[in-house]
Amino acid sequence: MSKSTLQQTAPRVGIISLGCPKALVDSERIITKLRSEGYDLVGTYEESDVVVVNTCGFLDSAKAESLDAIGEAVKENGKVIVTGCMGGDENAIRDVHPAVLSVTGPQQYEAVVNAVHDVVPPLHDPFVDLVPEEGLHLTPRHYAYLKISEGCHNRCTFCIIPSIRGDLVSRPVNEVLYEAERLVRAGVQELLVISQDTSAYGRDIKYAESKWHDQSVAARMVDMCEAMGSLGAWVRLHYVYPYPHVDNVIPLMADGKILPYLDIPFQHASPDVLKAMRRPAHSEKTLDRLAGWRRDCPDLTIRSTFIVGFPGETEEDFELLLDWLDEAQIDRVGCFKYEAVDGAEANALPGAVDEDEKSDRWERIMDLQREISERRLATKVGATMDVIIDELDSEGAIGRTKGDAPDVDGSVFLDGDFDVEPGDIVQVKITEADEFDLWAERAQ
Repeated sequence: MSKSTLQQTAPRVGIISLGCPKALVDSERIITKLRSEGYDLVGTYEESDVVVVNTCGFLDSAKAESLDAIGEAVKENGKVIVTGCMGGDENAIRDVHPAVLSVTGPQQYEAVVNAVHDVVPPLHDPFVDLVPEEGLHLTPRHYAYLKISEGCHNRCTFCIIPSIRGDLVSRPVNEVLYEAERLVRAGVQELLVISQDTSAYGRDIKYAESKWHDQSVAARMVDMCEAMGSLGAWVRLHYVYPYPHVDNVIPLMADGKILPYLDIPFQHASPDVLKAMRRPAHSEKTLDRLAGWRRDCPDLTIRSTFIVGFPGETEEDFELLLDWLDEAQIDRVGCFKYEAVDGAEANALPGAVDEDEKSDRWERIMDLQREISERRLATKVGATMDVIIDELDSEGAIGRTKGDAPDVDGSVFLDGDFDVEPGDIVQVKITEADEFDLWAERAQ
């Protein structure tokens, strides 16, 4: 191959994106910039001139996964650039993998791109491959994560996100809305709104108004949702703290402007445990608000996460959590066994819970939730509802209802139905349910 031919071969980058959807958005920003400079994105170590690993650094298990991914990339490719949440502790990475070429922390997009330039420079003429205006994404074409802020102003004792990603920094609302508009124009049917604390959006910029087309919109969750709801796509809210102003978005859900879905990380129900976690500790009031939300929006689906085995959690605390869940009837639940995180204040709390006890409590809460979920899903049999199609396999189409987020919630199976495409929204009649998923046929 001649030198002139080599110069016309686009440099190739592989990317491994670990962790939460917020990290995924970071990866999308990196690959969008690289693609705009003429780089090709490839899916194997063998094809890659360099590999970027976007790490997760919250839990020890996530750090171990990140280190394993880095080690595999070093072994299989040799040229590895590390970024992301774990990148904030460069020594922890270089102590294990000294051969990595560069280590940067989260949100340092330009540093990552510059590190790629150092390994494999862009083509002299980067205008051969243009990036679409909505950027590049690692999700299917019909849905996309939309990050509205960085960092967090909360100081939960089990969490080190503020020390990794900094304090809350909200994006101007017109910037968020124009991005949402570009995504919808490109064919995105579902916008998944994410941040560390979606309810706190705009607090740091005093809910500043900005111009979006011919209207002025405040950087406030409800105002943003109302404007975004006019774009014609499904709008799903994630990571919503149960502040009182969340009540204001329920009418938008009841009116069909945004999806009747709230992802609220309650984490526990015992006032003592919530106080130790430094979380909102009014579980009785929360039950009243849940009942009010469901009264005003009967189709509302609520997803939450909980932690068992937090330092100081007694059997009485755990029983209170079980009773609260039984009364709250949360639709979708994820549960984690408490894991100490380097740098978290909770590490210094007394009353460590035995690992076997954590596992026992995890089993008990998940057994209860399976019963709750099975009962709630059974009520949907016979109902007609909209389903967004995610994929087709050898048995038929697989989709989700408005009450199901991708990757974390259940699916709807349309066995034998192949006359659809990913991204289609179709009306179905629910015919069967189990504790997690639904089966349906096309509505007549």
